[in-house]
Amino acid sequence: MQTLGIIGGSGLYQVEGFSTEEIVEVETPYGSPSAPLRMGQMGNTRVIFLPRHGERHQFTPSEVPYAANLYALKQFGADAVLSVSAVGSLREELPPGSLVLVDQFIDRTVGRRRTFFGDGVVAHVAFGEPTCTVLADAVENALKTCELEYTRGGAYVCIEGPQFSTRAESELFRTWNASVIGMTNMPEARFAREAELPYTTLAMVTDYDC
Repeated sequence: MQTLGIIGGSGLYQVEGFSTEEIVEVETPYGSPSAPLRMGQMGNTRVIFLPRHGERHQFTPSEVPYAANLYALKQFGADAVLSVSAVGSLREELPPGSLVLVDQFIDRTVGRRRTFFGDGVVAHVAFGEPTCTVLADAVENALKTCELEYTRGGAYVCIEGPQFSTRAESELFRTWNASVIGMTNMPEARFAREAELPYTTLAMVTDYDC
């Protein structure tokens, strides 16, 4: 049976249709993940659910233990990872409430660990296509089944936070042809790639940036 890791963003602390069968406290070489892993079933899929910001939303975007989160999901059998993320829109045609299947990232974070490697272990990792098209296809099929409107494709600008952009920064990002902006998918997607976990992001627009 395939196992899907779901990382829930701001406002997503439980998933409809998901029944928790086991809660596991985890410790990794990179510390504890954001919260205990909640394991259970959704239909015919085994699911491991992890709230990115913690059960009480106690971690700022810069404090989220990204390395521990992805290590723990891999350790407990995740075959792929779906990131569900709240974002701001950089496009008038993506109003609040829009759903975007992100396929590219622009990393503007400055103070976060970005790799599992180092300390004597060296690797170079291909990252030209940071999301998995097969997993995105599955999410797209689910969106169609639920008769939800969505946009397939778009670049996500990840900033350090917790402050939002200045207006000048926001206008700059628009000239880069980016679609949405957030604070959490980097280095999360980097760690997923290094852990050889297919990764994709379903982003929900909460507001227009600035």
